[in-house]
Amino acid sequence: MKRLLCLGIEGTAHTFGAGIVSSDGEIIAESKSSYIPPSGRGIHPREASQHHSRVADEVLREAFNKSGVRPREIDLIAFSQGPGLGPCLRNTATIARALSVYLNKPLVGVNHLVAHIEIGKLTSKTRDPLILILSGGTTQLLGYEDGRYRVFGETLDITLANCIDTFARETGIVDAGNPWPGPAFDKIASEGRSYIPLPYTVKGMDLQFSGLLTAALKMFREKSASLEDLCFSLQETALSMVVEVVERALAQTGKKEVLLTGGFARNQRIRDMIREMVKLHNATFHVVPSEYATDNGVMIAWTGILAYQSGLKLNVENSLVKPKWRIEDTQIVWMMKNS
Repeated sequence: MKRLLCLGIEGTAHTFGAGIVSSDGEIIAESKSSYIPPSGRGIHPREASQHHSRVADEVLREAFNKSGVRPREIDLIAFSQGPGLGPCLRNTATIARALSVYLNKPLVGVNHLVAHIEIGKLTSKTRDPLILILSGGTTQLLGYEDGRYRVFGETLDITLANCIDTFARETGIVDAGNPWPGPAFDKIASEGRSYIPLPYTVKGMDLQFSGLLTAALKMFREKSASLEDLCFSLQETALSMVVEVVERALAQTGKKEVLLTGGFARNQRIRDMIREMVKLHNATFHVVPSEYATDNGVMIAWTGILAYQSGLKLNVENSLVKPKWRIEDTQIVWMMKNS
């Protein structure tokens, strides 16, 4: 089979990225730029999409310059079709469509969450793992079954990352304009010494973090505990909830691999906790490399290749974005062919 080159374009939220990957799994080049909102504000979808428009040309040029590949040497173009912020998705899709038409190359729409999984599987060489996706917009536990990635458990309210990021901003650990407060929070949490009981909410295989966040903020405002101990206790409680459902799913499914992916996969504490847990089940633990944990064009390009080789592609007129695209609504055709 001919070696294919795919340009992947990511733009679901604050990051616009481009990546070039070959069909034999070689990551050739990557470039990206992230929108940082003004101090005191969260990400505004329209402003993030305007950022993507401003940096698209520069990001794409950088990816091609790094790769040494000329645009016409690309065999296909993949883009993040959903889920994500509507204005960002539409902007990204418009850029991908224009390149597809101008270069006369096939167009492939990619589910952003599937891409997080597939880049994790590529880099870790896992085959059929139990998958934990932890990112700003996602807290989900999944596994492949009958042609799809099935959701075994997920958050019922806010995500794990959103819980910790909100606490970090509300307590002044980081400026509200910083889209990545995790490292500052982790540092303070490592200085905590006393565990403070906080709400622990696991409902079957699903999780809730809003009550935990509310209780921790209330204690902070009442000054009933030190910030270090609150960060430590919030992290230990939230991550223990996650590890509990991962362990239960591991026991129920009998899978022998656990894959952690998404931006929060860079958190060292969750890595350590899962690594220790899987030893009890004679399973192996794998983590997506940090450089591909956050949103990036490489994961879109690789998933686009898998989809295209399985016969999936889009006509431009049928390439509408899907802001609420659930992962279990996506057929994983390439896994069906290999199972």
